[in-house]
Amino acid sequence: MKQSLVWIFVWFPPVWAFRRSPGRIVAWRCLSYTLLSNAFEVFRTFQLTDGLKMSVPKSSFLISAPSSNSGKTTLTLGLLRALRDRGLGVQAFKCGPDYIDTIHHTTAAGWPGLNLDTFMASEAHMREVYAHYASRADVCVTEGVMGLFDGADKMKGSSAEIAALLDIPVVLVINAQSMAYSAAPLIYGLKNFYPGIRVVGAIFNFVNTESHYRFLQDACADAGVEALGYLPKNEALHIPSRHLGLHISAETDYEEIIQRLAEIIPRTVNLERLLEITAVNDGVENEVSVWGGSSVGDDNSGFSNPSTSINTKSPNCRITIARDEAFSFLYHQNIECLRAFGEIQWFSPLHDKTLPETDLLYLPGGYPELFANQLAENQSMIASIRQYCENGGLAYAECGGLMYLGRELVDSKGNAFDMAGVLDLSTTMQHPKMTLGYRVMHWDGLEIKGHEFHYSSLKEPFVQVPLAQMANARGISVDTQFFRVQNTFASYTHFYWADKPEFIQHLINITIKRAESQVPTADSTL
Repeated sequence: MKQSLVWIFVWFPPVWAFRRSPGRIVAWRCLSYTLLSNAFEVFRTFQLTDGLKMSVPKSSFLISAPSSNSGKTTLTLGLLRALRDRGLGVQAFKCGPDYIDTIHHTTAAGWPGLNLDTFMASEAHMREVYAHYASRADVCVTEGVMGLFDGADKMKGSSAEIAALLDIPVVLVINAQSMAYSAAPLIYGLKNFYPGIRVVGAIFNFVNTESHYRFLQDACADAGVEALGYLPKNEALHIPSRHLGLHISAETDYEEIIQRLAEIIPRTVNLERLLEITAVNDGVENEVSVWGGSSVGDDNSGFSNPSTSINTKSPNCRITIARDEAFSFLYHQNIECLRAFGEIQWFSPLHDKTLPETDLLYLPGGYPELFANQLAENQSMIASIRQYCENGGLAYAECGGLMYLGRELVDSKGNAFDMAGVLDLSTTMQHPKMTLGYRVMHWDGLEIKGHEFHYSSLKEPFVQVPLAQMANARGISVDTQFFRVQNTFASYTHFYWADKPEFIQHLINITIKRAESQVPTADSTL
């Protein structure tokens, strides 16, 4: 009976189309396309489920902790892959502005990782992003930032604020290496401090014996939170850190570590119970979208772009974005916002020889200091970018992109490397000093928010009339600048414009006005 229904499902639409189409050519096109589409859907359903469509309640949870370095990212990456290996569609989110964790989330889950930040974006935007990208997932896993209640200003922007805003149950990960029953008051405090969140479970890190875990189970029971399991200490699962949270390095096999985590976690963590207690209580079951491979691509893997307040896409507008080992710090939502303005194309300042034909060049952040020699040796690319900018092309660079557009980059050993020379400034990694914090910029009547985190600094002040006013999360002015040379704009701040597309529109408008002002009139040619 089930096989008969399947064949009806596959064949009925194309047969109906053939009989109803006004022309045989149109009918056959419809027949071929529909047959293949329906057959593919059936194949996706049956390939990993032995002919049965899996049906599970939709689950959503936020992994948080009392503090940083508790193991949030390790647990999150392992859970993402373990759930994905079970045939579930898993969407990963990251609280806060970190763009490195989302890169690893993408590797683990197969779908682009998304940022949730209630300081950089409005609550309405956060709800839209979460609802949009969660709509086709079977499980949504959100990794918290720092400790549960740590925000830019008290709880502002914290994991707890996001959990309350989006009504996501919280699962704690606790470093229990030097702790037993004392976990009880810690868990109790996190659970009851703020009534707007629901702490439903706890997973313990660095637990090596069952007897140790029994103390922690007792602590959970008395604190009113369910113990869901533990992770043993394993140095082979350590992911090195550098600069921002986790490291991105060709020397580390992240895929191997993530897969190993996915194999180890189910041995000591009750995944079934985790999904049960975090099931979305809407009375509707979600049909699992089973697939056999990664869905990662340059687009958002089948998701359409959330609505923006500006719709000015031109088929002739080419938006070119740097992406390689030196430039990879991106907010996925920012890229999707750019798609509303034109067609996206990617290039590598490290490996490509010249800049493609473009109308808007975007140089994101990254680790240019680690590849300064290779960047400097690619003279044809440097010349191509310099010519584009000097000819008035629209370019926007942030942090690592700013360093690349400067005159030179000095590494931590004092070696100087010539860069593009578009901006009359030089940057250095000597005497590193961490600059960290949220930023609010007011520029030409626009307010846009972002985040700044770097160890490099300017070798000498960049002299220009201030274009914008920049402040931190508490409204205190900071020295961070917004630079402009012709139609090249740059800052150390990583701005989040997915909730402020007017920022991109303003850059485009400025470039258009400048170009129009330089067009010679009839009188000026006489």
